[in-house]
Amino acid sequence: MKGTKRFEQSRQHLLKAGDAMIRKSLAVAVAGVLVGMTSVWAQAESKKEPVQLETIEVVASGQGSLTVPTLVEAQHEMRKIPGGANIIDSESYANGRGSTLQDALGYSPGVFVQSRFGAEEARLSIRGSGIQRFFHLRGIKILQDGSRVNLADGGADFQVIEPLAARYIEVYRGANALQYGSTTLGGAINFVTPTGYDAERFRARGEAGSFGYNRLMLSSGGVHGSLDYFASVSRYSQDGFRDWSEQENWRMFSNAGYRITPDLETRFYLTYTKTNSQLPGELTKAELKDNPKQANFFNSNIARYKRDFDLIRVANRTVMKLGEAQQLEFSAFYAHKKVWHPIYVVMEQPSHDYGLGLRYINEMPIAGWRNRFVAGFEPSWGKVMDNQFVNINGEAGPRIHKYDQDVSSYTVYGENQFYLLPELALVVGAQYTNMTLKQKDLHTGDPRQKKNYERFTPKAGLIYDLNPEIQFFTNVSTSFEPPSFSELASWQATPVLASAQRALTFEVGSRGRFGIAEWDVAFYRSHVRNELLARVDPVSRFPIGMVNADKTVHQGVELGLDMELAKMLYLRQMYTFSDFKFDGDPLFGNNQLAGIPRHFYKAELLYRHPAGYYAGPNVEWSPEKYYVDHANTLSVDTYALLGFKLGKRNKTGFSWFVEGRNLTNQKYAATVSVTDIAGVGAFGGANSALFFPGDGRSFFAGLEYRM
Repeated sequence: MKGTKRFEQSRQHLLKAGDAMIRKSLAVAVAGVLVGMTSVWAQAESKKEPVQLETIEVVASGQGSLTVPTLVEAQHEMRKIPGGANIIDSESYANGRGSTLQDALGYSPGVFVQSRFGAEEARLSIRGSGIQRFFHLRGIKILQDGSRVNLADGGADFQVIEPLAARYIEVYRGANALQYGSTTLGGAINFVTPTGYDAERFRARGEAGSFGYNRLMLSSGGVHGSLDYFASVSRYSQDGFRDWSEQENWRMFSNAGYRITPDLETRFYLTYTKTNSQLPGELTKAELKDNPKQANFFNSNIARYKRDFDLIRVANRTVMKLGEAQQLEFSAFYAHKKVWHPIYVVMEQPSHDYGLGLRYINEMPIAGWRNRFVAGFEPSWGKVMDNQFVNINGEAGPRIHKYDQDVSSYTVYGENQFYLLPELALVVGAQYTNMTLKQKDLHTGDPRQKKNYERFTPKAGLIYDLNPEIQFFTNVSTSFEPPSFSELASWQATPVLASAQRALTFEVGSRGRFGIAEWDVAFYRSHVRNELLARVDPVSRFPIGMVNADKTVHQGVELGLDMELAKMLYLRQMYTFSDFKFDGDPLFGNNQLAGIPRHFYKAELLYRHPAGYYAGPNVEWSPEKYYVDHANTLSVDTYALLGFKLGKRNKTGFSWFVEGRNLTNQKYAATVSVTDIAGVGAFGGANSALFFPGDGRSFFAGLEYRM
């Protein structure tokens, strides 16, 4: 019962620190249920073995890859994280449409992900990361098998990810991603691809549905002596629910590993992406209610917004075991991307990014005490030639700018996990980051601008294992996030380089399973300084630069709760409470930060037959209005979406699914473009075009064959 008391005291302290977190009965109810369960948890060791919600296939030691952990190994390692982190088995979203990051990450606790217009371009945020970035990505480190996918300045594109080509996905929220050299507010997401050891010899999957949607993927993997391989090719296209929202993507993911010795393996990766996307833009609230299918007139008829790019990425990951308790990992990558991007100007941006990674893991005991030490070094470099032209009906007119942009980043990190008791571990770590951004306009001849960002960010936490199934954790961490090139106010007469964003975060939570329930819950509070927020011209609606807010607070609850309600009847749930606000801002006082719903809930109730058949409804619910602007003058309406899916899933042979989404055909805003004050200017107030409509009623079907 002492563990229960400590958990209760920590929870109460966190809730008192953020009084807004207890104003909503839903958050209180979630916390109360979990606390009430702890009296039962304390007796768990004397109970019978807990009910297993799923069967996990264990691969014998030595039969898998050294460079890519198996799903079971990754789940074991996740228990060493003293904070919010979870793993998504790709099988959990393969039973329905597997197109976007929303399909793959939608039930991950603490992750807010919404497609901007039914396509792969999404709004992705963890704990309010990049809260104002409704395009591309900022504040989250994206990895492929532990090697960074982000460009050197921190930005990333969603189209480089193929959810169906992942074996599993690791989600590290906040500074819990330190072991991968990430200390951003949002954390890191690691997409782990299959290898020849765990991939099907042949897999073919086709999906088709509403709005001209179709997707085809072929993959194969195998092992030949010391060599293994995996390769996948996919094509995706859609006409789109909205006008001017056609998409077409081609992607190839491949890797080949070679076991040089039993303790040394190297793996090479080759990725190619070609994507073309029309961008329908935002609507006003009235336009959304009248006809959500329409495109923004300026986007589609005048500037003809698009984002097309080709990307080729090569990478290597090499792992050497140094005995039973030590391991050395090396990684390297190079990426070349060429972007054609007509928006309010036409951008043509060839870029080159490359980097290295070196990580050392030591699990040798210290004087008989269990211990785990991780240290790493990650340098990366990037170069972008940002050509900007006058947009003449989607074509390049006279040149405006030609920015030569260079970035270099050096990261050193270390983390140590020492077991004070067999069930209690103390985790301490730190990271040093040094990033330099350089920019010169070769067209105008302006002087080169240069700014250096550096910071030391420590972290400390505790992990308490009540038993092999139930774990409690707490931590305090710091985060640090320099701006990317997209945050530079390069369209102003005098470009401005913003300061780096930083934060201090407190967190407490639990993960585990008991009886019919399996959970992952975290309570956090972040005190943010210099939060990166974009300013928007109130008349033209064009962005005019990035500013740093003085003080803001991000606090909330992240809950994943799966339950076996009855034999063969399973309930999967995700609830996120996000209370993000200014802290005594000179202009906005204590207003809510715009862009993310305070309450967000998803659930799926499925009947699963042992023969592989499944069927059941699902719901997505945003029960409270949230603001579009920081002045809190314009809000997004509440909504609830109903869906249903049925199908059959087999490990080999044929599988199929049929799925319906938004069955009530509700008109709603999936996400929004954030501004500072919506009620100013010619397009201000209720006439602000800031809303991205979600898809209407839709149906999808898929057929898959595996052998």
